[in-house]
Amino acid sequence: MNSRPTIRRIGIFDSGAGGLTVLRVLRQSFPGVRFTYLGDTARLPYGTKSAETIIRYTIQNAAFLLKKKVELLIVACNTASAHALESLSTFTQLPVIGVIKPGAQKASLISRNGSIGVIGTQGTVSSGMYRKFIHQYRPNAQVHAKAAPLLVPLVEEGLVSGEIAEGAIRLYVDPLMEHGIDTLVLGCTHYPLLRDTIGKLYPGLNLVDSATPIRDELAV
Repeated sequence: MNSRPTIRRIGIFDSGAGGLTVLRVLRQSFPGVRFTYLGDTARLPYGTKSAETIIRYTIQNAAFLLKKKVELLIVACNTASAHALESLSTFTQLPVIGVIKPGAQKASLISRNGSIGVIGTQGTVSSGMYRKFIHQYRPNAQVHAKAAPLLVPLVEEGLVSGEIAEGAIRLYVDPLMEHGIDTLVLGCTHYPLLRDTIGKLYPGLNLVDSATPIRDELAV
């Protein structure tokens, strides 16, 4: 975190336990920083709710974290990142980082053939934000996005491997593979918990999650 040497308290929120995948990586990378995590499990999932509701939840979550004297906010929820960052920037003057733009940038850089798949909640996919930012970094990229509503409940129930998880993953990823994608954005912070299973089903497929791009952005 060379560019932000004075920041020692960071707040992170997500719609549930998925954002812990981001928290884990950041704790390992920045041991001198104190992190406060809020998982809004009471109102999970965000992906099926209206933009107005997501914005309201996001502001409420941010207000809670601001009381903890954090100096930077990370919106680990892809759906909230898609719909609420602009509203959040008017609510607080603290720096705010969402997960979509860093993930889109990384996918744009590592894809060999420019065919990139995205899976996420309905709210994230319908926002078109991944497509927007991928094209910002790689204008000629072919972006194929698909909502994957069954995956968050599976992760929350701990079903991250085995026949049920594999069947759900294939339901969403197989159609993307038909487009020749070589890179898949795991556009929800729950999905990295399925990373091993996805990698087993699709060896050689580049997988981009939220945690590493956020870490890299903080380290700049």
